[in-house]
Amino acid sequence: MENGNGQLTDPIPDEGFAQWREAEGGKPAGVRFLAFNTVIDLEAYGEPDACRAAFEEARALCRTYERLFSRTLPHSDIARINGAGGAAVAIDARTYDLLARALAYCAASEGTFDITVGPAVGLWNFHEGTVPDPAALAAAVEHVDWHQVQLWEEAGPDGTATCFAQLADPEAAVDAGGIAKGWIADALVEAAWAHGLTGLIVNLGGNVAVRGAKPSGEPWGIGVRDPRNPEKLIGAVPLTGGSAVTSGIYERCFTAPDGTFYHHILDPRTGMPVATDVGGVTVICERSIDAEGFSTTLLALGTERGCALVQRHPEILQAFFVDGAGKITPAR
Repeated sequence: MENGNGQLTDPIPDEGFAQWREAEGGKPAGVRFLAFNTVIDLEAYGEPDACRAAFEEARALCRTYERLFSRTLPHSDIARINGAGGAAVAIDARTYDLLARALAYCAASEGTFDITVGPAVGLWNFHEGTVPDPAALAAAVEHVDWHQVQLWEEAGPDGTATCFAQLADPEAAVDAGGIAKGWIADALVEAAWAHGLTGLIVNLGGNVAVRGAKPSGEPWGIGVRDPRNPEKLIGAVPLTGGSAVTSGIYERCFTAPDGTFYHHILDPRTGMPVATDVGGVTVICERSIDAEGFSTTLLALGTERGCALVQRHPEILQAFFVDGAGKITPAR
């Protein structure tokens, strides 16, 4: 599951909590369950058996992805990479794909997104409002560098490829928590849609992906949160396909006794909260992993540099920057 700092941690129960809702009165069928330390909601239009089969497969896939991508489960791919002391580790093709895509977003982020920032993030406790020791934080960021992650494939005697990962710095550590939900959302949409649905929305704790439309032809409405009051919306984006992901400094934050405000979007180079004029950013892309991969980067870059990055990446269909006063600045 994802903890307060954005990492994947404990697994979901095999059966666990789930709430099912049959389609009724024009409303879609739905399921709600716990995964990645957040509430997962799926809603779908289609035949009842198709909806239930899609929901069951989605829950099963979440268990599979948890066991591949968790940072703390000892037998997960990510944990084995981190615990190998710099040795090469054979990994699942899905983990390879996730990490390969994550490295591309690291390269595009102008230094603001790094999947090896976990050791620095782990020194913060945003629930208790704890600021790390400066010396410990400085030591941690010495091992933050996504270039240390090496990925390759090798063909076996039968022609089957095996995927490998290795950390060039034995003290570095990979954490997929900042990108995994986007990858998972895309995978859930593909798997569920294959059951013959006519409309689908997947919500992984604010990471939203949709396909198709409502029977009326209306699009799904995706809300844009107000950074001043995250319980309220200041706008909505209509979607009939694609994904909307929001990142905000209000998600995990605290104010220290001296009045200093700290948020969870950290600068990988310092381990401290990044300085930005953005309170929240909502990114619209065809693929959820793109929206997830760029959302944190755009928030960290701020409005001016973020808008420039949007223009360089056509996979970002739209982006909405919201400042601390609630002003919305659209890009594209």
